[in-house]
Amino acid sequence: MTDMRILGIETSCDETAAAVVMNGTRVLSSVVSTQIDLHARFGGVVPEVASRAHVEMLTPVISQAMLEAGMVDGGKVDAVAATVGPGLIGSLLVGVSAAKALALVWDVPFVAVNHLEAHLYAAFLEEPDLELPLVVLLVSGGHTMLVCMEGHGRYRLLGQTVDDAAGEAFDKVARFLDLGYPGGPAIDRLAMEGDPRAVDFPRPMKNDGYNFSFSGLKTSVVNYVRKNPDVAAADVAASFQDAVCDVLITKARRAAKEVGAKGLCLGGGVAANSQLREQLLDACVADGLQAFLPARAMCTDNAAMIAAAGWYRLASDGPSPLDTGANPSLSLSVLGS
Repeated sequence: MTDMRILGIETSCDETAAAVVMNGTRVLSSVVSTQIDLHARFGGVVPEVASRAHVEMLTPVISQAMLEAGMVDGGKVDAVAATVGPGLIGSLLVGVSAAKALALVWDVPFVAVNHLEAHLYAAFLEEPDLELPLVVLLVSGGHTMLVCMEGHGRYRLLGQTVDDAAGEAFDKVARFLDLGYPGGPAIDRLAMEGDPRAVDFPRPMKNDGYNFSFSGLKTSVVNYVRKNPDVAAADVAASFQDAVCDVLITKARRAAKEVGAKGLCLGGGVAANSQLREQLLDACVADGLQAFLPARAMCTDNAAMIAAAGWYRLASDGPSPLDTGANPSLSLSVLGS
């Protein structure tokens, strides 16, 4: 098969990213410009601020990715893939418009990529020979879901959050504890100094199907701290994190057993959490499953995973129509059925 280099573009939320990936697995370059400092003062992502930052940063980020891949003129790009959803509509439109323009100028295919599907392919960037079926625990600020990956482009959604995503709960608890933004890394660091058994926070829906709910857990943290103002913040952080990880790992293990999965994978920004990574490895050893944890750089939003998913999607479905629009509420089944 002829080598195929795909330029991936990711602008679904607050990371402006571009990458060049060969044949869906070999990362030639990956550039990410973060907007954390821009949004920190607001305690969360402001959509208008995010989209304006994408407009400003996307061209230099693409140029840097092309330069690092040794493709300064774009002549060696075989396709351009971009996230079309889900995400913030203003942010998505910036990346989709740029990708279509480049595809037209270079006379190469445009490939529409589902951001959720791309997270599933982050693992294949580092371990292309992963055995299927896999259960993927996709955990981020906007999504918490269990997906059975039966084959390339074939997925079954086993469960998802019914309210707050895990990452959203991390951010809200961190904001309440005055730990700053983003909340996930802040709680992860502080939890290392605390006792995870100090407070017995509830484990919502732990033994009830495969859906998740973290809104009540967040409320329990707030109520407990208000009633016990002298409690150590490190103990609260550790106990909260332990409750979240307990629910996530318990359901993932049960799902893997039920579907006969060969392994368990993590994906999404919360997959960078130290305790979650450690507990998933321990669970896989105990259950005889293959475990795969993407490098932390591949857990958060990046364009390498977009290019990888685009390569598989192009091989199976061909180019996407140029009138394909951005869809902020795109579901996994739309592009992955």
